[in-house]
Amino acid sequence: MAISKQHEKFENQLELLLKEMPAYVVEYVDAKQDIRSPITLFNYVRDFRDFFNWLISEGIAKCNQIKDIPPETLATITLDEARNYFKYLSRKKFKVSINDDETKQIDPKTVNRHKSSLRSLFKYLTIEAELDNNEPYFHRNVMQKIEVTKVTETFNERAKNLTDKIFIGDKDLEFLDYIKREHVHSLSRSQLNYFKRDRERNISILSLFLGTGIRVNELSNLRIKDIDFTSKEISVIRKGNKKDTVSVTPSAMEDLHTYLSIRNERYKAGNGENEFVYVKLFKNEPKPLTNRAIEEIVYKLTKAFDKRMSPHKLRHTYATNLAEQTNGDIPLIMSQLGHTSSDISLLYINTTREKARLAAEALDKRREMRKDQHE
Repeated sequence: MAISKQHEKFENQLELLLKEMPAYVVEYVDAKQDIRSPITLFNYVRDFRDFFNWLISEGIAKCNQIKDIPPETLATITLDEARNYFKYLSRKKFKVSINDDETKQIDPKTVNRHKSSLRSLFKYLTIEAELDNNEPYFHRNVMQKIEVTKVTETFNERAKNLTDKIFIGDKDLEFLDYIKREHVHSLSRSQLNYFKRDRERNISILSLFLGTGIRVNELSNLRIKDIDFTSKEISVIRKGNKKDTVSVTPSAMEDLHTYLSIRNERYKAGNGENEFVYVKLFKNEPKPLTNRAIEEIVYKLTKAFDKRMSPHKLRHTYATNLAEQTNGDIPLIMSQLGHTSSDISLLYINTTREKARLAAEALDKRREMRKDQHE
């Protein structure tokens, strides 16, 4: 099985995080490693840490360190205390970006993930674990009483929301043209130096997102050996560490070729087949770009053009354009985006229908104008 850079990264981060945790959390992770990915387990344990820190700050856990929280504390948490934690979580705010003062409340889906992670831990402690006395840690599971509020939207509603957040029509092409030709004129002298230094690399990143629909971790994990210029394809590691082949638009391939032509000299990178494609120069040494660094590049350049967008929104843009160009070829969309369910791919069909409705309204304005001329 292929092991991605992100897989290894989260394995290491999970190992570090577990050093802060009580023994029963370490046991939980050990029991789940064969059925949960390192990324999922890392996110779950990080959720546990948030919960444990809240227990200490509220005085519910009578200790100073997470590691010292006994299972008895979890066994005696009241329903009101558990509900108060999720109220606290849902009202918590966070910064949207490192370089931005904008704040947001946590998404309801994220709150649901916290509920799921704690439900999983409490289920393990009350049912699945078995101590020397052949009993679990405790029997009362307060998390079973916590309601999970399902966040539901129709395909039409999701499509409408999506349409407002992505590049529609030829906007993606206008965006790339702007970054290639016009953005330079809006920059200060200090900004200009950084832009020129990373111009080819950053354009290639944007172009590859818009020309393949790959995810940010699939791009950050891309290696030299994964590029096939002859067939205009790249190999990526999908969710679940599954290797896949993705077609690339010719223009995105051209932008990638342009970047590779300056990559070695500008970033002191090598041509070894296992070398990461997208790198930066750190302390005079080439280092692979992290997901966060790639996200910041996309945030900054999309905001300079129109509106702040994430790599995932560029993926949605590509998928919507693909659906339109192929008349809604669901199997092709699923294959290109690495979807395992057709339901997600159907979203882009609905998005193109939303575009068709807007176009119909625009066309009908001609009749209104003609009617006004005759009155």
